Amino acid sequence: MNDVVLVSRDGEIATVTLNNPEKLNALTKAMWRRLGEAMCELSADETPRCIVLRGAGDKAFAAGADISEFATERANSARARNYGELIHATMHAVARCRHPTVALIKGACVGGGLEIAAMCDVRICGESSRFGIPVNRLGLTMAYGELAGLLALVGRAVALEILLEGRVFDAREAFEKRLVNRVVADHEVEEEAYATACRIAEGAPLVARWHKKFIERLTVTAQLSDEEWNEGYACFDTEDYRIGVSAFLAKTRPGFKGR
Repeated sequence: MNDVVLVSRDGEIATVTLNNPEKLNALTKAMWRRLGEAMCELSADETPRCIVLRGAGDKAFAAGADISEFATERANSARARNYGELIHATMHAVARCRHPTVALIKGACVGGGLEIAAMCDVRICGESSRFGIPVNRLGLTMAYGELAGLLALVGRAVALEILLEGRVFDAREAFEKRLVNRVVADHEVEEEAYATACRIAEGAPLVARWHKKFIERLTVTAQLSDEEWNEGYACFDTEDYRIGVSAFLAKTRPGFKGR
């Protein structure tokens, strides 16, 4: 299953590609696992100086999670926590990678795709890219391990706006919200992302690693109890979650009950 995430090298720059283009690179459990493994492997390697993360094709970085897996992988809070721990480990692997990371964003960058991009150091997108985390339509929450990156990137007010409204919005608004560093013409995204990676790779690699470490140390992180952490998965035991997922798969409007 290693082909679900591809790793290639061009000198000192490595590229990690989410490879599920038929489903707009929707993230499967196998993809989450392999992405985490790939990032850990690259972090342990001394030779890369920058890593570019991207989606296969031109239509999406990643259009969220593969909802078809939810009936088995996220059927209740216990299973969801196991799944969530895998996601959290992968998010940690992206965020704590020793080498600088650049998200090359074409097309949709939604849900889990936006969560991954938020963990990268630099994000460059095209003018037609779209962003959002519409999980409120599914009756589920972003757990703590997924929420931390978004909150650190955009702050409380914008994180709440994104999650409470559940809108999908354009690249201009993403830039205004500080979700992305740079917006360029669609045909220039790849060129600009790799030019950025080259500029990073030309710098002193130890300095880049130290700067990442220093900024991480200065970021305040909450210390959560087990009970608080588990609450991040309580939504998977609700009726609204079952209603939301069923409606999404049936392409109908969900009628949430608040229970």
